Amino acid sequence: MNDRQKVIIDCDPGIDDSLALMLALTSPELEVVGITTVSGNVPSDMGAKNALKILNHLDRLDIPVYQGVATPLKRDYVDAMDTHGEDGLGESYLPEVSGVPIHDNAIEFINQTLADNPNLTIIALGPLTNIALAHQALPDVWNNCTRFVSMGGNFKSFGNCSPVAEYNYWCDPDAANYVYQNLPVKIEMIGLDVTRKIVLTPNILELIHQVNPEQADFIQKITRFYFDFHWKYEKIIGCVINDPLAVTYTIFPELCTGFDSHTEIETKGISIGQSVVDEMNFWHKPVNSHILTEVDTLRFMQIFLQRTCSIDSELLEKILPQLISEE
Repeated sequence: MNDRQKVIIDCDPGIDDSLALMLALTSPELEVVGITTVSGNVPSDMGAKNALKILNHLDRLDIPVYQGVATPLKRDYVDAMDTHGEDGLGESYLPEVSGVPIHDNAIEFINQTLADNPNLTIIALGPLTNIALAHQALPDVWNNCTRFVSMGGNFKSFGNCSPVAEYNYWCDPDAANYVYQNLPVKIEMIGLDVTRKIVLTPNILELIHQVNPEQADFIQKITRFYFDFHWKYEKIIGCVINDPLAVTYTIFPELCTGFDSHTEIETKGISIGQSVVDEMNFWHKPVNSHILTEVDTLRFMQIFLQRTCSIDSELLEKILPQLISEE
């Protein structure tokens, strides 16, 4: 009997998206039925090629990749290649994957998969353009979406592309707000309040090198650019790996805690992209989101390293507390 969660991962690979794909595909609880790409960190066509590179690294080219929307619903597209490199993978310039097709029309794939699967989970790691357009096209099939996990937004944490906005929602605020106001399932928001606590540090990378040097070389190759970016702009020694937390939380929801709320995304003006969370219920509007505020950082890193790098759990229990400060 197959009791794995069937999931679509909608993403914009992207360095941390790639680490999230690595985690999802080494997690026995998940059955990834397809990967869809959207323009965000990189254009959707580059993201699809990068997804194939990660699948190739994992020997999982059996999973189909569907290219999605190239531009946001209304505003001009602004990529994040200053953060992720000119190739989206830290300027590692991994070889292109040949002989494997990239399928068109991610939106049709998402809706058809929903129609065929009454208990589908969607993990959205990028802007929500594909999701908004898919729902607009066939809203009824979205009743088959049992969970919708979105890496995006922020509650009390400062923004990462403006004083108040997280990049995914800032990139396409109209799509994000549409999704929050129209999806029939509660959006589980994995925002900067929790993802900023997930840092891949040089010490953790050295641990991987000691145990699994081949995988460490691959991870270092795609994250070196990200390390440099975080030091330059945030004075962090290491890099924040946002997206793998969304995958881990999907499998282990007890990993994070938070609260239910009505949330809207600002679509214009100086606060464009801001996730406005009505924690005190001023608006008296229906709950449409579950906002995550706390995370067990140590347990996340144990899960991430055990699965993506095949590091023994007993070793991790012994070593990781020396490497991670939980303030």
